Amino acid sequence: MVNNTILVVGGGISGLTTAIEASEVGCEVILVEKNAYLGGKVTQINQYFPKLCPPNCGLEINFKRIKNNPKIKCYTMAEVENISGQEGDFDVTIKINPRYVNENCTACGKCAEACPVERSNDFNYGLDKTKAIYLPHEFAFPAKYVIDPKACAGSGCTKCADVCQYGAIEPAMEAKTVTIKVGSVVWATGWNPYDASKISCYGFGVYPNVISNVMMERMAAVNGPTKGKIVRPSDGKEIKNIAFIQCAGSRDENHIHACSSVCCMASLKQVTYVREQYPDAKIAVYYIDIRARGKHEDFYVKVQNEMNAVFIKGKAGEIKEDPATNDLIVIAEDQINQVLTEEKYDLVVLATGMQPATALSKVPAAMSYDEDGFLASDPASPGIYGAGCVSKPADVAAAVQDATAAALRAIQSVRRRNNG
Repeated sequence: MVNNTILVVGGGISGLTTAIEASEVGCEVILVEKNAYLGGKVTQINQYFPKLCPPNCGLEINFKRIKNNPKIKCYTMAEVENISGQEGDFDVTIKINPRYVNENCTACGKCAEACPVERSNDFNYGLDKTKAIYLPHEFAFPAKYVIDPKACAGSGCTKCADVCQYGAIEPAMEAKTVTIKVGSVVWATGWNPYDASKISCYGFGVYPNVISNVMMERMAAVNGPTKGKIVRPSDGKEIKNIAFIQCAGSRDENHIHACSSVCCMASLKQVTYVREQYPDAKIAVYYIDIRARGKHEDFYVKVQNEMNAVFIKGKAGEIKEDPATNDLIVIAEDQINQVLTEEKYDLVVLATGMQPATALSKVPAAMSYDEDGFLASDPASPGIYGAGCVSKPADVAAAVQDATAAALRAIQSVRRRNNG
């Protein structure tokens, strides 16, 4: 008997799309997400390019479609530990980690007000802090608080539970394991920004005013760590000159071989963030080549013509810091003018590449990967398919298209087994 249920692993834009598309044609779908909320990296984006609109309106529509769809069952804070069996008849083991907050939570926030302990806010890439009990972000779905057990003061502290009038705090909550049967699997665990600290010549993690493009995205967001103001992390000062360094870890045989596809457009978008806040700021973009294809060409030309914005063809070789001011000196070859340059900046933004989640956390089944950890397009295990940025670098629109295709492949998989 072939199982018609589809398992979708990953609750980012690709996983959401796959789950919704498959369920709305009649399939039962189980959606598994390791974070405490759905939406993935898209929730951390300030604006989409090239329209420069916020992503939360589109996410809200998808969340409503999931909430109103009885064919989708969601597990957050959950991880797939094992997949066995074959196409049409997979046995899957899922570990559900404790949230320490139950379904009674109304997200009133009184628990966080009472909590005496702080933690680094991973949603904002460590640029600010939250309490040990926290709402992941203001648009979080589900809108429930969660306790970070590594930061929590422990059993001796009951302040959050004492103020919760709904009995939502469960300090003794434990992890549990469930086993399910599914007919096909779509792996959509997304991507991580490449660890820029591995590019030692750029000083990321050593020099406070060297940040990544994803950190810049959060800094520009009104619900971000600086309430939308782009400033220097070291002292909170406004920006007078800023550099964007492209291909930080991408197209590099020592790091990620592949072009990450979206970094050029992301930096061009972030140039507009700076220009809006600082009309007179000097902006430099160091690049190998700008990949703004098709419909994005007009956006590139517009940004290129911005006043006080220069594009320097040449990959930055090194970044140094002036310890007295925390200013940064970028050393690079200007390939057009054939000169070695040393320019000083208040802030440097590294366009870190997209590393697939599967580079660090493999699918617990026999699968094929390329040299950067992306899932191969032809699955080694029939019935298990990649979707979105685990298959190739992609912007949001391309990831949605790929996820729709993955949903179709998963549906065809179970139908093929039924008809076989």
